Amino acid sequence: MRLPRTLSPHRVPGVSIFNCSASCLPKITSIPSPYKSRSSQPSTAARRLTFCKPRRMNITELNRECLLHVFSFLDKESRRNASLTCRRLRLLFHDTALWPLLVFHSPSELRRDNFVLGAALRHLSICWHSSRVKVCNIEDWMKSSFQRDLCRKHEDIVGNFLRKVSSKCPSLRSLSLAGCGHVTDQHVCEILQSCPRLKSLQLENCVRITDRTLHAVATYGTSLASLRVDFCRNVSLAGLQLVRTTCPGLEVSAERSGGMIPDSQPDEREKLGRTLQKLLLYS
Repeated sequence: MRLPRTLSPHRVPGVSIFNCSASCLPKITSIPSPYKSRSSQPSTAARRLTFCKPRRMNITELNRECLLHVFSFLDKESRRNASLTCRRLRLLFHDTALWPLLVFHSPSELRRDNFVLGAALRHLSICWHSSRVKVCNIEDWMKSSFQRDLCRKHEDIVGNFLRKVSSKCPSLRSLSLAGCGHVTDQHVCEILQSCPRLKSLQLENCVRITDRTLHAVATYGTSLASLRVDFCRNVSLAGLQLVRTTCPGLEVSAERSGGMIPDSQPDEREKLGRTLQKLLLYS
């Protein structure tokens, strides 16, 4: 038995899917959006925000921690110039917490008033290798009067600065005096006695450093972990052996030291030359 053919709910009688036009399609009205504003005109509060100018903030309105963080990105001269603008920045410049690190590249930098020495200083570096101060590495008896005056002036600057460090910076952790021909044993001994927390001491090419400094390291350098005395011609092998024996846990670097010709007076050199001449004649 053949069932009667029923109409599909998706088919409209008399309308084919291939010949339908837009006129026979239902009209779709626009659906109101919930995000659309009811009024096209902005509100009074919106107009006030539109015409309100942004307020400029002064740097002095920041708190102390933010100012210290900003100043930490500036060099010494920039910090000093900023401190001359107002009293608050001047007080911030003299805050010792701002100066845990100091680096100098010439003796003239030690005379500038653009840094502060205080108990917060942890790392200090005084290194220079310019051609003007190479005369300081020459033996004293070989210098001219002009060179002696120049070296004496630099020696006073460095000596006064290191005395201030030994009296004001007891928490110093690392000290680098590379290439400084004005550093004496007395300066290093005072720092070792005044800074018991010193961990690293670098004295490369310090020609006036002798075994007296090594004896002070063995006596007062209980916290030292690293010592560098490279190219120190007045350091002997006996002094190095004393340090290695007394402080076995200390890392000592002494490249070319102990084997270089130490400084001597002219009369001693003449005696040595005569002795060598005699050996050559009778050999």
